[in-house]
Amino acid sequence: MDRRTFLASGSAAAVAATLPGTAFGQGTSDATLRTLLDRIFYDRLNDNPESATQLGLDTGERAGLRSRLSDESLASRARDLTRAKAERASLQAIPRASLSPAARLDYDIVDYQLGRAIGGGETFTYGASSGRFAPYVLTQLTGPYRDVPDFLDSQHRIATAADADAYLSRLSAFPNAIDDSVAAQRADAARGVFAPDYILDTSLKQLAAIRDQPAASTVPVVSLARKLKEAGLPDDRVAKATAIVEREVFPALDRQRALVTELRAKASHDAGCWRLPDGDAYYAAAVEAATTVAMTGDAVHKLGLAQVAEISARIDGILKKQGMTQGTVGERLVALNKRPDQLYPNTDPGRDQLLAQLNTQIKAMQARLPEQFAVLPKAPVEVRRVPPSIQAGAPGGYYQAATLDGSRPGIYFINLRDTFDRPKFGLATLTHHEAVPGHHLQVMAALESDTIPLIRRRGFFSGYSEGWALYTEQLADEMGMYDGDPLGQVGYLQSLLFRATRLVVDSGMHSKRWSREKATDFLIATTGIARGRSQGEIDRYTVWPGQACSYKIGHTKWVELRDAAKAKAGAKWDAREFHRVLALGAMPLTVLERVVRNGGVA
Repeated sequence: MDRRTFLASGSAAAVAATLPGTAFGQGTSDATLRTLLDRIFYDRLNDNPESATQLGLDTGERAGLRSRLSDESLASRARDLTRAKAERASLQAIPRASLSPAARLDYDIVDYQLGRAIGGGETFTYGASSGRFAPYVLTQLTGPYRDVPDFLDSQHRIATAADADAYLSRLSAFPNAIDDSVAAQRADAARGVFAPDYILDTSLKQLAAIRDQPAASTVPVVSLARKLKEAGLPDDRVAKATAIVEREVFPALDRQRALVTELRAKASHDAGCWRLPDGDAYYAAAVEAATTVAMTGDAVHKLGLAQVAEISARIDGILKKQGMTQGTVGERLVALNKRPDQLYPNTDPGRDQLLAQLNTQIKAMQARLPEQFAVLPKAPVEVRRVPPSIQAGAPGGYYQAATLDGSRPGIYFINLRDTFDRPKFGLATLTHHEAVPGHHLQVMAALESDTIPLIRRRGFFSGYSEGWALYTEQLADEMGMYDGDPLGQVGYLQSLLFRATRLVVDSGMHSKRWSREKATDFLIATTGIARGRSQGEIDRYTVWPGQACSYKIGHTKWVELRDAAKAKAGAKWDAREFHRVLALGAMPLTVLERVVRNGGVA
């Protein structure tokens, strides 16, 4: 699932053959483009069954997808590239000038995505380079060993016997997915491409957490038992699932663990992708893929240092007013994080209290959304804890979109492995980022649209989406959500500081050859974020180079465009009208700038 994005994957080899050759002459209509884009979307959906389930589209004629998992084999990489080329050829056969402005926007965005996918796939033949750049097949964040159990638990719905049988079919396909990822990682390892030692250490811990327990206690079996009970179905399939895990999944996990152990014995401790084949070029491409802006590692580093200085000065002023005057900003933030009044107990009751607080924050912001937004999501959003089985390597928080059929809400996951990593003063801004008005509002504004093509409703650009979420943290402050709560405002500014610091440490590791330890110490000293969480962040940047840069670069662009539009509108400024741009779907920042400055679709 993480190895490639939905757009970069897929099976559209037949697109050119199935569309009439006469459809691409002068005067091609918007309908022809929409037909092409929809065919590409549904053709790809057939190759990405997990996405079909996530969207609630594994029904009717596509019900068979509910029994399958995606192809993780080496051969699929070559097919993806071939298909992307065929798709782009079909797209570019349509005369762009014949399209309406709205259709030209669809055309430009999809053409951009296909171009990036093809360029990455042709240039870099290891790991993932067609969507999010991820050089290593197996890490604490990538690989079917961690994705499939979580997917079966959180996404695969069971209401009927057929759903339950489909679950068993997917479980039976799990060992093959593991073996395919082993083969892919082994092939990359032959070229010296595998994760650093500390990443493999965490991966081994996660493999042990899955493997070193009775089959009946594993997430896939326990989840199936629960879902059968909730659906009122007999539990005889639980024994079948247990047998599959014991006889097929466990041996596959043993083979994977043997490979990871083998790689760990010869792994480097170097954090950056500079050590990989064409590593410097890989990082530059990774930054551009994530941000949709071309920047050198040195430029990213300098921007980060400048923004760190500016935001630190703002935090310094607030802390001094709170009587916190001793030490650096980072040291004072560490001290604030340690205060008992800022911590929930690191117990299950304490975690329940924390989750309840997040739900309260969501409700408070939802009541204020009409002040800024004319388009609101129909789907609800709820908070859930990151499953303990994957929390050791999972990000601190992330969002999962609701289904199109309304069968599952949007979900804001928060990692609660240690509540010390989540002090009270920073919780509200995380809620604004992951839920409303951040990811949930932005993602669902596009996904629930009935005007843009499905392939774009599902589109993702990290610079746009993560930049938006960070922009909404600032928007919450501007809306007065921290009035009378100076520590809450410190939490918001710490979040901005954290994202600016990411620019420094990400480019530090991958461009300036910083060690893991130097990057971690810089992050802690600058932001005051707890060591456990900081270490997890640095390890994430190790395996997803460039992705961490998308937040602050995207935020900077969103604020720049909003402020320019506001100045241009003067007394006629209406924030709700500006925010309607979300309904046009995600897009590269360069295209967003063109759209906003032209006052609409370009």
